Amino acid sequence: MSGSGRRRAVRAVLAAAAAVGGPVALTAPLLSIGSTSPREYVLVYLGYVATTGVLGGLWPALLAAATSFLLADYYFVPPVRTLTLLDEFDLVDLAMLAGTALLVGGLVSRRRRAQRHAVALAGELSLANAELVRRNREQEEAARVALELERTQRQVRVLEETDRARQELLATVSHELRTPLASILTGSTALLGRADLAPARDELASIAAEARRLGRLVGDMLDMARIEGGALDLRCEPVDVAEAVQAAIDRLHRHSPGRPVSWDAEAAAGVQVLADWDRLAQVLDNLLGNADRLAPPETPLAVDAGAGEGGVVIGVADRGPGVPAEMRDRIFDRFVRGDDGAPGTGLGLPIVRALVEAHGGRVWLEERRGGGARFAVSLPVPG
Repeated sequence: MSGSGRRRAVRAVLAAAAAVGGPVALTAPLLSIGSTSPREYVLVYLGYVATTGVLGGLWPALLAAATSFLLADYYFVPPVRTLTLLDEFDLVDLAMLAGTALLVGGLVSRRRRAQRHAVALAGELSLANAELVRRNREQEEAARVALELERTQRQVRVLEETDRARQELLATVSHELRTPLASILTGSTALLGRADLAPARDELASIAAEARRLGRLVGDMLDMARIEGGALDLRCEPVDVAEAVQAAIDRLHRHSPGRPVSWDAEAAAGVQVLADWDRLAQVLDNLLGNADRLAPPETPLAVDAGAGEGGVVIGVADRGPGVPAEMRDRIFDRFVRGDDGAPGTGLGLPIVRALVEAHGGRVWLEERRGGGARFAVSLPVPG
């Protein structure tokens, strides 16, 4: 039984005890007083019944009326100490007591029911009001969130349009720069072969070198614009890893003939990856070129390839200064360059990451014991 149920049961027991015990308690002093008209005592009982009806309600008043009638009839109505119940005065007494109980108790019970209903209704109204306040707050919060969302969406659209315009401008500028750069490079290279211009050979070589460097920068910018614009077209097919790595090493030696490279082609014999040959070559060229720029002269680069978790892992390691701790989380971001003065555009590693992820692979950095860094690339195998 719940706490409220127990309280109601206790109140019912107390009300019953008062309805029965009250008339009994009144009877003793009335017997000691005595009277020439004992029927007048019925009025005393009648007052108690009315009081019980006011305080307890209908059924305690009826119980008090029944008890009072029996006590009055037994002790005060001749013949005393008998229950006749047939006398017309008994019927009048019973009617008075019962009528008082029904009238007073009924009115009080009705009033209490009305009060309980009013209290319940007030509680429901309070809950409804609280619910209405909560819903109003929720609606206000939803309206505020919707407004913030709309504002954020507008900002995102503006940023997307700005970024799209920037990419288009970058791609246009990069494409337009290629033609004059090709002319400069072709002209300076042709002039290097003329004997009559031997005194200006160093200047012409410098012009050609700077034109090639600027051409690489323009190419990287154009590639990044294609990648960010979603215009990257991959033609993936099974590629022999040993062949691709050896071709990249040969291209490196054309620019840096004095750079030794440690590479075990036999360990990678028969290993294949699913990749676009040209884009895989670009990844390897960037990794080897980055290591070549950072490593001390004549120190060897180490290239390895073999099966790894999720595919084939190709690693390029150098004995350079390594990557500072504060740059390791940003090394694959655009235009991030070390403070060691090494040349570079800051686009090589971001392009590597974008190309590798476009193949369904990943790239990461490892620190080497004794100095240097190792960049590892994981690529899927043919299905």
